[in-house]
Amino acid sequence: MNLRSLFLSCGLAIVSAAAALGQIDASLALAKNQFVAGEAVQATVTITNQTGQDLVFAGSERQPWLDFVIKRSSSSELAIPTGSFNFGTVRIPAGQTMARQVNLSSAFNLAEQGNFSVYAVIRAPGQTSGGTITNRVLFNVSNGRAYWSQKVGVRGDASKVREFRILNYAGDQKTLLYVQVVNDRTGTPIRTYPLGDALMFRKPQITVDHNQNLHVFFLNSPTIWTHAVVDTDGKLVHSEFFTRAATGDPVLLTQQGGVVTVGNGALYDPKAIEAEKNRARKASDRPIITSQN
Repeated sequence: MNLRSLFLSCGLAIVSAAAALGQIDASLALAKNQFVAGEAVQATVTITNQTGQDLVFAGSERQPWLDFVIKRSSSSELAIPTGSFNFGTVRIPAGQTMARQVNLSSAFNLAEQGNFSVYAVIRAPGQTSGGTITNRVLFNVSNGRAYWSQKVGVRGDASKVREFRILNYAGDQKTLLYVQVVNDRTGTPIRTYPLGDALMFRKPQITVDHNQNLHVFFLNSPTIWTHAVVDTDGKLVHSEFFTRAATGDPVLLTQQGGVVTVGNGALYDPKAIEAEKNRARKASDRPIITSQN
């Protein structure tokens, strides 16, 4: 290839990338706009290919085809990435839309409270700088109020200690209970996530069982209680719902040997109740047939 052909080829590649860039529609949305420090900040990027031809997005660890820019609202400081994303190679057919969910907390330090803004940058095939910029989204990170905490050892590894924390967070006219599991050696949250809405006029019952699992029992609605069990890795082992029995409200009980159970409650299955309601609706939709003699 002679020099003239090389310049022509490079020029066509730049024009092609610029043309594709102008025909890519992209938007960014967050799962919510208020987060507790340590909680996963989930974002969804939606990309529509309007170029009239299939596009193959590919990048490297140093130059990903999808990137994010996060800034503190109180200053011009950019949040410094603590990791990187690897989105691999993605093909978007002509006229098609792709949505990609991303946990921004996995590559940025968002464990400190503050107001932030974020937008995504999409680089078209062959493009090494610039890119399509999405809408900017504002979000807030705050510290929940510590309601309860306890340090426990990790079964099978006496050198590890975890701290269970229950956080009380009031937002959007609702009170939520969060669970947070912290590495006691580093003070770093391992996992933080909401357990659900809580009516705090009934004090939540919280304890740790013989397997070092955390049990949280709280009033979720005027007639429904939630029982959540969390292990020392922060994993939600299971959650159940209860309603009051004929003899009174359900309670959390610690039996001999450290076994924790729910007493005086009737197990409630929201899915089964909804399925029963749907069956009743379908039955009521059937026409009434009468016969005349």
